[in-house]
Amino acid sequence: MSRKAQLRRELLAARALLTSEDVRNAASVLAAAASGLAELAGARTVAAYVSVGREPGTRALLDALHARGVRVLLPVLMADNDLDWAVFDGAEHLVPAGRGLREPDGARLGPHAVLEADAVLLPGLAVDGRGMRLGRGGGSYDRVLARLADAGAHPALVVLLYDDEVVARVPEEPHDHPVDAVVTPAGTRRFPRGRGTGDADPAGS
Repeated sequence: MSRKAQLRRELLAARALLTSEDVRNAASVLAAAASGLAELAGARTVAAYVSVGREPGTRALLDALHARGVRVLLPVLMADNDLDWAVFDGAEHLVPAGRGLREPDGARLGPHAVLEADAVLLPGLAVDGRGMRLGRGGGSYDRVLARLADAGAHPALVVLLYDDEVVARVPEEPHDHPVDAVVTPAGTRRFPRGRGTGDADPAGS
C-alpha cells in the first residue's frame, strides 16, 4: 500500500469516529470562519461542493454565500470522473446523485465553467505545512486543478479540514497542486504563492 493510500485510510478512520454532533459543531465554526475569509468575501463566483457524511460541513457556508449574492458553482460528477458544474440556487434545488452526492438540478455549464471562479473550495483529507493537499484519490479535482493551470487561471484555492488533518507532510506527486489556505475550527492558515516548498506562516482569518 502506498503512503498516500495508508494516510487516507488513517484519516478516514479518524473521521469515522466523529459523532453527528461533532460534525455539526465543526460545520458551524467552519462556516463562520470561511465566510469571513478575504478570499471568499471578495469573490463574485465561488466553485464549492456539497459535503457528505463526516466531511467538514459546507452546507451552512453555501447558504451564507448564496444569501449574500455570490454565484456559487457546484460540481456534477460525469461518467469519466471529470466534473461539470451547475449554479447553486438553494438547498431545495439539490437532488440526490450517485455515490451519495447531491447536485444542483439546474443547467449544466460545462467543465470549463470553473475557470470563472474567483475562489475554489476543494475537498480534502489533509494539508501539510507547505500547503500540499491530500484528496480522496478519485482524480476529479486533479483534473479541475490541471484545467485551471492550463488556462492560466489563478483562483484562491481553499480547503476546509478538521484540526488534526493539518499534518506534517503529505506525500506528493508531480501533478499535485498546493493550496492557498486551509480553514479548521482552530483557525486559518495561509500558504504563500509560489508555494510547495518550505514552511508556511500561520495567519488569522
